[in-house]
Amino acid sequence: MKIAVLGGGNGSFAAAGDFALSGHEVRLWRRDADQVAAHRADGSRILVKDHNGRHDMKLALVTTDIAEAVNGVELILCPAPAFAQPDIARLLAPHLRDGQVVFLPPATFGSMIFAKAAQDAGNRAKASFAETGTLPWLTRKHGPFEVAITIRAKRLPVGVFPLDRAPQALEVIGRAFPDAIEPCGDALSGALMNAGPIIHPPLIVMNAGPIEHFERWDIHKEGTQASIRRATDALDAERIAVREALGYGAPHFPLVHHYAKEGEIWMYGRGSHDRLTDSGDWRERIVLAEHRYIREDLRLGLSLLVSVASVAGVATPLAKAFLAIGGAICGEDFAQGGRTLDTLGLGSLSKAELQTLLRNGF
Repeated sequence: MKIAVLGGGNGSFAAAGDFALSGHEVRLWRRDADQVAAHRADGSRILVKDHNGRHDMKLALVTTDIAEAVNGVELILCPAPAFAQPDIARLLAPHLRDGQVVFLPPATFGSMIFAKAAQDAGNRAKASFAETGTLPWLTRKHGPFEVAITIRAKRLPVGVFPLDRAPQALEVIGRAFPDAIEPCGDALSGALMNAGPIIHPPLIVMNAGPIEHFERWDIHKEGTQASIRRATDALDAERIAVREALGYGAPHFPLVHHYAKEGEIWMYGRGSHDRLTDSGDWRERIVLAEHRYIREDLRLGLSLLVSVASVAGVATPLAKAFLAIGGAICGEDFAQGGRTLDTLGLGSLSKAELQTLLRNGF
């Protein structure tokens, strides 16, 4: 099918290359005109490296024109960081058409940002917006137009806005990710599956010393110690408590299953943590105050969790603590701002009103 991929980072290149490898017609949009020109001059190709070898894939289009990229496509996939979503949503909003599906993997409730942008632009097309709990690929770019895919997701819990369009949206997304999609209800349920705000804040905050000391540090290898894992599990328990208070059922995809060698299979399947660390791609330089682990997963992801927990009547002491420490690291007050129901324009809604909106749309 025809798919548009938005963005120029690790996830966008993995998506574009992997979809082309699967036989889809892929259009890649990004804002950097110089990079787009260079990519076109290189033949609009992406070299995909995975466990089966090297695959030189040609894209149908590489462009800075978002209208051209999404015209006539069924699926629009945007794996850009959450802090980039508002600008991309505004650019995309006028061009959405009936039946198109915008899939954000993951999104920190970004589906509402894209849906609201279309509403604000006066676009009444019957498009759908969906999000899942993780990027469908463990991946890193190895060059300007080269990407390594270590693991492809095995299970992707997907929430859809509005929920009454879920059957059509899930069918479209399912053709891009065969046998991996698992419906989990509305978009907020999908947002509360996001693993990034659970796994990364403890790893970043509790490894702040070695991260700043060493030129490169693998937070998933040496940085993942038993004490940090206990903090991660406790933070994840707060997330699951919020889901349960809002009436979302299992499976909740607890992060403990990501590390386990038996029991329920997590999103990336069995043994994914070891394969991630064995790849060496996550031994990297991290600038604490700038990295997306703190700017996206901690600042935006945990502020959303705390905000939704307030509506659900659930205490989140660890989420608040990591927000406070992360803000101190960056010299900011992360408790003010971030991504909350207020900043999303939903702060005045009761729990029942929010659930009605999630089901029926604007």
